[in-house]
Amino acid sequence: MSGANRGQSSAASDYHNQENMLSRLRGSLKPRPAANENQENLPPKPAANRTVLGALPNNQRSKSQSQRGTKQESSQPLSYKHDDFGKGCNEKPTFQIHVDDPEGACTKKPQPVKSKAVPEESPLTINNAVARLRPPLATIDMPPVMDVSFDSPMDMSVVEGEEKPVDVNEVPEYAAEIHTYLRQMELKNRPKAGYMKKQPDITNSMRAILVDWLVEVGEEYKLQNETLYLAVNYIDRFLSSMSVLRGKLQLVGTAAMLLASKFEEIYPPEVAEFVYITDDTYTKKQVLKMEHLVLKVLSFDLAAPTINQFLTQYVLNQSVNKQVENLAKYLGELSLVDSDPFLKYLPSQTAAAAYIVANNTVTGGSWPKSLVELSGYTLEGLMPCVEDLHRTYLSAAQHAQQSVREKYKGSKYHEVSNIDAPTKLLLN
Repeated sequence: MSGANRGQSSAASDYHNQENMLSRLRGSLKPRPAANENQENLPPKPAANRTVLGALPNNQRSKSQSQRGTKQESSQPLSYKHDDFGKGCNEKPTFQIHVDDPEGACTKKPQPVKSKAVPEESPLTINNAVARLRPPLATIDMPPVMDVSFDSPMDMSVVEGEEKPVDVNEVPEYAAEIHTYLRQMELKNRPKAGYMKKQPDITNSMRAILVDWLVEVGEEYKLQNETLYLAVNYIDRFLSSMSVLRGKLQLVGTAAMLLASKFEEIYPPEVAEFVYITDDTYTKKQVLKMEHLVLKVLSFDLAAPTINQFLTQYVLNQSVNKQVENLAKYLGELSLVDSDPFLKYLPSQTAAAAYIVANNTVTGGSWPKSLVELSGYTLEGLMPCVEDLHRTYLSAAQHAQQSVREKYKGSKYHEVSNIDAPTKLLLN
């Protein structure tokens, strides 16, 4: 067979395998009941066949007290040498403290405690002579409207109506240090840009199908956007070190999404839910075993800086409208689907490029000086990443994977994926 024929046969085989994988992933995501679009991540509902604990025998105070009293009544009284004391011991008091007595302690008749005579005058009774010596306190004239604002730093009862609520992410005094730390950590947790060349059985197109499916999973379970970014980071770092067969690629993605959910979400979906979304392709034991392997390869280092984190910092530093912010998020997620060429850029660079393209598309702006000072990136240094992201933005409608585009058509994201990309960026 000639080299040309072998190349055509290999390309046809790869295309066939990719189509099979795409159809299997599409079929694995079962339809769910419609949920509120604005509803955030909720605690998982208990399954119908979920095994629950039975009623504990003494799980209520009133029940335990009644059982204790019944047990005491049914028990035989202890025999004592003195009949009167034995009779006294059988009386059931309101509260009873069980103390182990030494032998023969109950054989002697206890001496009754003589109560002291109560004085006729109660200690709470005020002596008339003392009352005459102490005149009552004079009444204080209170103004009709009492001023309670003492300018105390602990007084939280008075809040100005025009006061803007504080964003927990907005900490100007620590912003520079946080950004420096994230820039250091993104270098440490960076996947290898050309790892796909060393993978014997998977391709960039298969990875794109997997990421596209994870976007749908995130929307199905109302997961945070940060969870998706973390899961893709775990997948790329794992594939940078391990060779994976195409039949196990979805298992790697499922385990990565499970780990990201446990790290980021308040109520992560259960393992059974991740088995369900794979259409029972893998068992619960396989998912947990792969989760263990991913943790081992990543050295349990799950706190990786993402594009989403840097975008948040840029938006807080330079106030923009919601349309620019959501369009930048949309472009950031588009960069997740294609490993080539975006794996060669750092998350901070891709986030900066997404900000520039979104800001220029909506407002005609560019890269402000305040962000140049914060990030250290100049517009000239970011232009290669900006151009790659702009090309991806232009071809988004013709891309084989459309989950990100469909996600950002919703009103929650101001339908930013419907905004037409400019044919040319006019940056200054």
